[in-house]
Amino acid sequence: MSCFQLRSHRPTQSTNDAAIPLASHGFVNMHVAIIMNGNGEWANQRGLAPTAGHATGVSALRNTVAVAVDAGVKTLTVYAICTPGCGRPSEEIDADLAVLGSYVRADARARLRQSVRLCVIGSAEWRSYILRGAFDHNEHSSFEASRMHLRLVVDYSAHDNVVRTEWRSAHRDPFASFNRQLSEIDPTALRAGAVDLLVRTRGGYCRSEFMLWEVAYARLHYVDCLWPDFTVHELQRALVG
Repeated sequence: MSCFQLRSHRPTQSTNDAAIPLASHGFVNMHVAIIMNGNGEWANQRGLAPTAGHATGVSALRNTVAVAVDAGVKTLTVYAICTPGCGRPSEEIDADLAVLGSYVRADARARLRQSVRLCVIGSAEWRSYILRGAFDHNEHSSFEASRMHLRLVVDYSAHDNVVRTEWRSAHRDPFASFNRQLSEIDPTALRAGAVDLLVRTRGGYCRSEFMLWEVAYARLHYVDCLWPDFTVHELQRALVG
């Protein structure tokens, strides 16, 4: 197994930033995870409501999905909304979920054209019935898509999953039992396998209890830009490594 490879990248402001060709690199079966951090800060810097940052962040997500599909990435897992211990007002979280739900509904046909399968990881206690309906419908309609698996992480705590799994795994075969019990705690947790590359925006170096088990041997790639400013070139650099 490979060891941690820590890389921090500070984006440049060059206007001649040519696209990095990805076709020859081959990212087939690669699992990429992204912590999309900085939406609220992006909006605050511009005097806008926090939800404006999430709305702009959706555009970055849309572009990221397109590039990942073209690059041959098999699984893309994105940390969309983190609620455990975040201390954010429930009204703000609900508004953010509504923005994400709009993306899920609006891009359903585009994902089917791209043959992208959608699923959601995290708490089953959705903040909005409408959002839950959007997720359920899109998960069902995209089930046969096979080009890439897009996994949205919402209201999720890897720390909680690990703790509850450990309690259930006591006095059994440690490794096999842990994997089996973790799958029972969160049926989607291990389905995509280990993460190969973890990207985090906003210059932070914390993994935010994001899939702690799956990212154990992932290459870590940190960028200083806020998520709404995350460009195609940033993802290309992360993939090429």
